[in-house]
Amino acid sequence: MAPIDPKLSSILDRQPATTDSDDEDALISALEDDNDTTLSAFREQRLQQLHSELSRAKTMRNANYGTYTEIKDEKELMDITTSAKLCVVHFMKPDFANCRIMDQRLEALAPKHFDTRILSINVDNAPFLVAKLKIQVLPCVMAFIDGVSTDRIVGFEGVGYSTTNITARDLEARLLQSGVLVRAKMEEGNGPHYPKGRTQQKKDDEDTDEDWD
Repeated sequence: MAPIDPKLSSILDRQPATTDSDDEDALISALEDDNDTTLSAFREQRLQQLHSELSRAKTMRNANYGTYTEIKDEKELMDITTSAKLCVVHFMKPDFANCRIMDQRLEALAPKHFDTRILSINVDNAPFLVAKLKIQVLPCVMAFIDGVSTDRIVGFEGVGYSTTNITARDLEARLLQSGVLVRAKMEEGNGPHYPKGRTQQKKDDEDTDEDWD
């Protein structure tokens, strides 16, 4: 996918995830209200890119991109990961505290990153994949590009600075390194957070959640 104009991308990425992809007027107004003195020279190019990007977003969302979806069947999961160019899969158990945190962060990312399928599957429903991919610690988030596993996040390792919690922005940065997200779209403070006391209260549970095999 060809990169879009940085000014246009900054305006698009500031829009709420629920913005109607057909509502171009507000975005055009944002472009015209911008104080960038070079706007006139690039206005037509930016308008064309705006229309193209909104049309593409609508097409992708109609194909179930932009949502965080739990897949119940591992055959269906394999079909999606081999057909989607960019895919993130969270192998989880719903009763694990760290998996619930990862779920929340991925759910915050999904509407922003409509170029990537973002999925989860309960490991109990994926015995073949769990064995094949040698998944032993949860949560386990895997990046797939063109059907090939290119990276994995084990627990919260390598995401932000905490071993007991992560933010959506930290997770986005880590997945950008994997090449499975197109560009940074989360602003500072995005994503839900547990209060400090609650995090500490769950620490013992979270420490034991990871080793499950």
